Amino acid sequence: MTAFGAFVWALRRDLRLAVRRSADAMNVLGFFVLACSMFPLAIGPQRDWLQRIGPGAIWVAALLSVMLALPRLFEHDHADGTLDAMIASGQSLSSIVAGKLVAAWLATGLPLIIIAPLLAVAFSLPAESIPMLIGSLLLGTPVLLCIGAIASALTLGLKGGPTLVTMLCLPLDVPVLVFGSGAVEAQAAALSGHAHLALLGAGMLLSGLIAPFVAALALRISVE
Repeated sequence: MTAFGAFVWALRRDLRLAVRRSADAMNVLGFFVLACSMFPLAIGPQRDWLQRIGPGAIWVAALLSVMLALPRLFEHDHADGTLDAMIASGQSLSSIVAGKLVAAWLATGLPLIIIAPLLAVAFSLPAESIPMLIGSLLLGTPVLLCIGAIASALTLGLKGGPTLVTMLCLPLDVPVLVFGSGAVEAQAAALSGHAHLALLGAGMLLSGLIAPFVAALALRISVE
């Protein structure tokens, strides 16, 4: 099997598993919706305040939702021995990890992006800032997932792994949070948010190229 074949195999396999374990994806989406909904209820109908905190609140909720899905990224495969078989198969483990990352984003990240415009209405965000919100989430959520995949691989099998993943990821996720919410805030203020998107795009390309190899190496170390 070629490296691309291993990627496609892992992508298809994890998408099928995501359909069977749809409750996991629904939990992530439900948490995202509930977390965003709490802010308007707590603040009240002050339109200016909602517009001010809206981009940051949506991005914080998206970050925490992705964090909620990270511990399960390799946990099931490690528990049932599938991860050991993947490593022993001799196939490109980095390609398999890349396929798993794409499948995880399609199962968890994409639904957040689809529902985000509806939540933006709850924060009274201007209509012209919604495309910027979608664009920032499209570029930023893969970065969050790639960073989390490395942390999840490093802590695989350790006691208190989810807590360690959170501690490792949050400091690294801060720039993504700042640039993502900053792009939407700039657009809402009639300024250009393209510089923020460019930085997010660069981060997505860099993390997408590096994360599969680093996570694969971390998985080998964790299993050994």
